[in-house]
Amino acid sequence: MAVPQPIQRAARILQAGGVVAYPTEGVFGLGCLPDNFAAVSRILAIKERDPAMGLALIAADLAQLDQWITLPENGAPLTSSDDKPVTWIVPATDNVPTWIRGNHDGLAVRLTTHPVARALCEAADSALVSTSANVSGRPPARNSFVLRRGFQALVDYIVPGECGPASGPSEIRDLQTGKTLRPA
Repeated sequence: MAVPQPIQRAARILQAGGVVAYPTEGVFGLGCLPDNFAAVSRILAIKERDPAMGLALIAADLAQLDQWITLPENGAPLTSSDDKPVTWIVPATDNVPTWIRGNHDGLAVRLTTHPVARALCEAADSALVSTSANVSGRPPARNSFVLRRGFQALVDYIVPGECGPASGPSEIRDLQTGKTLRPA
């Protein structure tokens, strides 16, 4: 199947060190390649986010997370769904830089089910930083108008598409304990 032109364009921008905005299951996200310090720094500046908080990664499949996480043998599967996306806190590998992990031992990851976000991970052949498109403490963008008004001049590209069907940011759970850290 041919990769749509907007996804190809976004993947080229990501691979060149850029930052893109794109739809996810519940909100628009800001993303870049996680091993690009300059791009991650841009996202942190756009969001006015404390680097100590860490960032989440999304991926199309588990293979894209191999270098980033260590799955415990007795851990729950990294399940998620369109209407109830779940971001999991998983033990990070020693390779995860502090600009991604922040002051945490674990790493927040989600196997995205959103078709645009998933296609973007596949086209970039990488997991992506995925953080909500908002300034820290403010509501995340859930529609294209709000996204363009707030972020058009701050990112290199906005990938066309709509969020949904979830009604907001993903739930966050600890993989080892199953404990919900942030309800949906």
